[in-house]
Amino acid sequence: MKKTTTLYKVYDLYADGFRRMTVGKTLWLIILVKLFVIFVVLKLLFFPDFLARKATDDAGKADYVAGQLCGTE
Repeated sequence: MKKTTTLYKVYDLYADGFRRMTVGKTLWLIILVKLFVIFVVLKLLFFPDFLARKATDDAGKADYVAGQLCGTE
């Protein structure tokens, strides 16, 4: 790959920027840990799968949701 292409220049700009970061690396680590906590830990603790307890097949799940929306169950 030629080192004069635009794609290489863009890659080199970002690679050099991340390589020279000092405080930024710590901030990126904090961001990644927060995203992990939000999407993995909170989902496991606070958002259980209600449909798995109410029905086992797709038709049963659809009937349960329809019943909840219409207020018949």
